[in-house]
Amino acid sequence: MLHGRGQVDGTPAVAFATDATRMGGALGLAGCRRIVTAIDTAVRDRVPVAGLWHSGGARLAEGVVALDGAGQVFAAMVRASGRVPQISAVLGPALGSAAYGPALTDIVIASRAGRVFVTGDAPSGPSGAAGSEVVHLIATNDAEALARTREMILLLGRQGRLSPDDVTLGSRGGGSPDALLPSGTDLPYDVKPLIQALLDAAGTELHADWAPNIVTVLGRFAGRTVGVVANNPLVLDGSLDAGAAEKAARFVRMCDALAVPLIVLADTPGYLPGPGHDGDGVVRRGAKLLHAFADAVVPRVTLVTRRAYGGSYIAMNSRALGATAVFAWPTAEVAALTPEAAVNVLHRKRLAATPPGQRAHLREHLATHESAQTGGIDRAVEIGVVDAVIPPTHTRRRIALALAAAPAGRGAHGSIPL
Repeated sequence: MLHGRGQVDGTPAVAFATDATRMGGALGLAGCRRIVTAIDTAVRDRVPVAGLWHSGGARLAEGVVALDGAGQVFAAMVRASGRVPQISAVLGPALGSAAYGPALTDIVIASRAGRVFVTGDAPSGPSGAAGSEVVHLIATNDAEALARTREMILLLGRQGRLSPDDVTLGSRGGGSPDALLPSGTDLPYDVKPLIQALLDAAGTELHADWAPNIVTVLGRFAGRTVGVVANNPLVLDGSLDAGAAEKAARFVRMCDALAVPLIVLADTPGYLPGPGHDGDGVVRRGAKLLHAFADAVVPRVTLVTRRAYGGSYIAMNSRALGATAVFAWPTAEVAALTPEAAVNVLHRKRLAATPPGQRAHLREHLATHESAQTGGIDRAVEIGVVDAVIPPTHTRRRIALALAAAPAGRGAHGSIPL
């Protein structure tokens, strides 16, 4: 077991590593105590701590003594949670007790040789691919995994300061950011180019393969590290489901615990309907996202780009949950239901009495009327749930000003792996 202090491009950090060349990196009491010392040192000095993992788990020859040592490591990680950034790089198998070490940290990066599993045979691919909820980032090799670890140390350990005066109009690449959206409100598109256009430079997406209908990104905005949560209409039309809510909640809790401001891009028709999703725990897991935003104290700004309907409008950092500010583009809609769904409920009898050949035309007419009456943005501004309708070209500057004007905050909680 190795540990030490140093710097990453001038940012102080602490690191430790299991040594796979000695007993397969198995965790004994002495090695576990070194890890605890490294973590406690990071907390004392208020600097990030990175762990490099390739371990067969607890040393069998030490029996319960090794297990107690692993438990001390877990306790140290929980003590450090929310106090300093904790990053794990899994460079080989992390088995048994060594699997839970990375899982307790804020960011987990796996190389192609990385595996995180408790018992039995290792998965065929790197743990974290194909929707895993454990690994945030997958690297092609050890060198890339270490480079991504350094990147996370810099983003979370040297967050910078907001400089709204340096933010120009338009998107980072020039032009208006709404040009990245399709003309129709019901057409799919990938939200990732919009996120990257709003950030200062290319951000890093976390958990890309888990619940891709929501996107979570760490990056720099107006000179400062921020977290971005965005619905992705390319997948499930941007609807929220149990997995998306849980993924976003975990990210929000981590950002709040580490004092990272949040930008939320809302474009969602609602929660995904159907009994199958209810059975997947959408109410229980969806409540995690409501709790995460309502409990957050970091500055957090929401932008409604196209649609925010029903419960998903509330869940995507609404004013009611304590958003610092909520902005909307001029064509955005905020309502209890999509216009089509509202028509089916409010005009059910009229539609049923209409000849089948005329029903589609009537439904379209009523939906247009319903959108104008309740789905527009004016009512939302009137009652204060949307602070302002802003030109898309002013988006970066208005968000930067809103974040900078808000008092700094940091959640008084850890970053539990939801």
